[in-house]
Amino acid sequence: MNKESIVLGSGDLYCTEFEGTDKELPKNEELEKEENRLGHIKGGATIVYTPSFYEAKDDMGRASKVIITEEEATLKSGIMTWCGSTLEKLCQTARVSEDKTKNKRIVKIGGIANATGKKYVLHFVHKDNVDGDVRVTIVGSNQAGFTIAFAKDSETVIDAEFKAQPMDKEGTLILYEEDMEASSTTDSDTTEDGTTGSDTTEEA
Repeated sequence: MNKESIVLGSGDLYCTEFEGTDKELPKNEELEKEENRLGHIKGGATIVYTPSFYEAKDDMGRASKVIITEEEATLKSGIMTWCGSTLEKLCQTARVSEDKTKNKRIVKIGGIANATGKKYVLHFVHKDNVDGDVRVTIVGSNQAGFTIAFAKDSETVIDAEFKAQPMDKEGTLILYEEDMEASSTTDSDTTEDGTTGSDTTEEA
């Protein structure tokens, strides 16, 4: 995608634990595995970037200077397919245990002392066979809590809001990646002296 295009449609959301800013993010092919899928989503995904600025201005409004003071980024999505283990990634105080003999999974939620402080890589993939794929990645945790509504006439969708934290030593909050068309110029078109085939002429 080398030009502006219409981005249409939803995508897939993957989630895996992130161990620290001194480590590189997993490769796309490592993230985009079925076992890393947070759940099939409904309502798409929304990335919100919000900067805060401070403006210093003289009393007469003739001189001013503006600097950026804070940045905030969030990824919001609705998770339609989920299980008890999903809640562990949405809540830092969630503890999941399984009793294989009774075929039961139990999730305990609450107790500040149980907070794990874990951060996760959230990786959203929008597939587009025409204009190219788009990928958005953040590192963070769900800080908006969650609501589980059991309704008689609609599916239960858990709305999650992950707040981004720096993913590297540069302070990167959002990693946006899009496919581009292959370049029409190849290395074989260039000679050793740096000229292209069209620059040379034959002697008479």
